[in-house]
Amino acid sequence: MPSIYDLKPKFQNLLRPLVNGLARIGVTANQVTIAALLLSLGAGHMITRTHGGRMLLVLPAVLFVRMALNAMDGMLAREHNQKSALGAILNELGDVVADVGLYLPLAAVPEFDPWLVIGVVILSVLTEMTGVIGVQIGASRRYDGPLGKSDRAFLFGLMGLLLGFRVHIERAIPVALFAMILLLVLTILNRARRALLEISVNVAQK
Repeated sequence: MPSIYDLKPKFQNLLRPLVNGLARIGVTANQVTIAALLLSLGAGHMITRTHGGRMLLVLPAVLFVRMALNAMDGMLAREHNQKSALGAILNELGDVVADVGLYLPLAAVPEFDPWLVIGVVILSVLTEMTGVIGVQIGASRRYDGPLGKSDRAFLFGLMGLLLGFRVHIERAIPVALFAMILLLVLTILNRARRALLEISVNVAQK
């Protein structure tokens, strides 16, 4: 199923000049990964303190910058010989912790049902775990949709933007969160199925 993740190559092409510049001045992939994590945690803290409000207008910008940083750390690692075991750990753990730190505070925002937010956050963590398990069982790291990291960021960013501009979407938010829960369950199943299929294809080709 299609996902915003499919646009990643084009996005990376736009970022490549900036990435090359960062590499020239000595910025490392791990530093960029940590910066993305701190940005998410800081924004989540501010959302919790303010209970949303106009602070939600910052959410789409934070998510966009975080998405750019996530793309840039991977490009620095792959294209500038910065791959490391520590970097792989930071990349996977950083994404999950950043998701929790940025999205869980929305449970304190009056327009969001806290239990639905918690459900989305838990399933988001399980989705990324399923993607990583692909490597553990001999397949590739799975990024299959329909609701990957970029898709979640888009939906949360859109809700934050609309609420920040005081558009009355209060009744639509529970529906959107419930739909995200269903799509996350489908994503988990899809990633597991694709990983198993990849393994069976590899075995058949040997």
